[in-house]
Amino acid sequence: MAKSVYKSAAQVTIFSTIEKTLSFAYRIILSRLIGAEGIGIYQICLSVFSVFLTAASSGIPVTVSRMIAKQSATGTAAGKHAVVTAGVVSTLIFTVPAAIIIFFGRSLLAFLFPDEDSLNIFIILLPGLILTSVYAVMRGTFWGNKQFMPYSLIELAEDSVMVVLGTILVFTASSPTDGAYRATIAVLISYIFSFIVSVGWYLLHGGKFVNPKEQLKPLLASAMPITAMRTSTSLLNSVVATFLPALLISACGLTSSEALALYGAVTGMSLPVLFIPNSLIGSIAVVVAPEMSEHYYAERHERLKNDIEKTIKAAVLIAAVLIPLLYTLGGDIGVMLFGNAFSGEVITRFSFILLPMCISMITTTVLNSMNCEVKTLIYFFIGALFMLACIFILTPMIGIYSYMVGLVGSNLITALFNLNLLHKKCPGVKYAKYTLMSAAVSIFACLFGILLRRLTEGLAPIVNIIICGGAVAAFTAAALIALGLVSLAPLKKLVSSKK
Repeated sequence: MAKSVYKSAAQVTIFSTIEKTLSFAYRIILSRLIGAEGIGIYQICLSVFSVFLTAASSGIPVTVSRMIAKQSATGTAAGKHAVVTAGVVSTLIFTVPAAIIIFFGRSLLAFLFPDEDSLNIFIILLPGLILTSVYAVMRGTFWGNKQFMPYSLIELAEDSVMVVLGTILVFTASSPTDGAYRATIAVLISYIFSFIVSVGWYLLHGGKFVNPKEQLKPLLASAMPITAMRTSTSLLNSVVATFLPALLISACGLTSSEALALYGAVTGMSLPVLFIPNSLIGSIAVVVAPEMSEHYYAERHERLKNDIEKTIKAAVLIAAVLIPLLYTLGGDIGVMLFGNAFSGEVITRFSFILLPMCISMITTTVLNSMNCEVKTLIYFFIGALFMLACIFILTPMIGIYSYMVGLVGSNLITALFNLNLLHKKCPGVKYAKYTLMSAAVSIFACLFGILLRRLTEGLAPIVNIIICGGAVAAFTAAALIALGLVSLAPLKKLVSSKK
């Protein structure tokens, strides 16, 4: 069982890494072709759209996955079909009326956008609200049935469609606004693609849509807290996208274009780099969460404790490896990838956010698999309030850095609350020593990296990334292995099994 879980986690992680690398490359292309201003418009439209999308379906995949896993142990195939149908019905009940109301009442949303062109770009995404919410149910179906290969392939294919088509369309854009418009068209087409392929796969492999009456109420009861938290996340991003540029204009004396460019540099360039661990942790969570739910409901306490420890340590390890790299090479990354020195400055200064962010993300997943959705929602709100307070209080003093300070504090608050609750739910979980030792390795690796980077001052960014990146990665890996924080046993087994 353990080997199967690790194999599935590795599979999903590999595909997710390829997908995120592709998306990251696309972000670089967009930044070069439509600039920070175009990225800012594109980001604002996606932020507002994500509020409605997460409200419609964000809690559904996890809940569908968990309920299908439960049906596998205690129910029947008909029960699984009812769960899937309940998921589809619940999303359509919201998305179809919402899309119609937004389309005909678009003027009511005008205050969320800097101009009418941005609002019209947002309207293009409305069909995707319906289609993607249904695809979200299909994702949960794949997870619950442990069909990780089709899930991974569809996710990668969806991203590939967006990247290839978007690059072609944006290449001939006449202005930043036109570029944002064309990039949004590519997003919509990718949504259509994933909807058709995922529903087709479900039906061709024995899936059915049946009477969802028995499963609808428990599904909604479980999904609503998760949906509320993720909707609030999207709403928070939308609020930031709306008010932060306005605050930069009023409190810092920037022009509209300067404020949008600054916002685009942080959210469209720096944060995608800093959020790299999210995709890796998300891949682990997709595979491990159903297993944890089974252990929790079956009262397999020791197996649950072991899974929690391994999962938290994996998240900490990811942060410990990446922090020194981003701290050392942030400036080079910003210049080489985006042609924007400020984005690199943000990456370097806030690379340490990775540790609380990784812990916050993975512990939220763990607690949600143990029926703690309401409490994790409350913790999120506390962190969100701290972030908003930072933005409104600190922006006149430190500009857009107020957002980053708020983001650090929000993740730190959530992580601490989550860990406290986890100790109560599952006493005896051990991770503190591992976390402290990993953090110490990361700090020394940062010092090594910054000293090495000073020796290579004046070299091209790509040369610094290759030389310093390789040296820092080797230093970090060697220290982790020497202290016993990383074991080479799994790699040795993999190599020996192939001989």
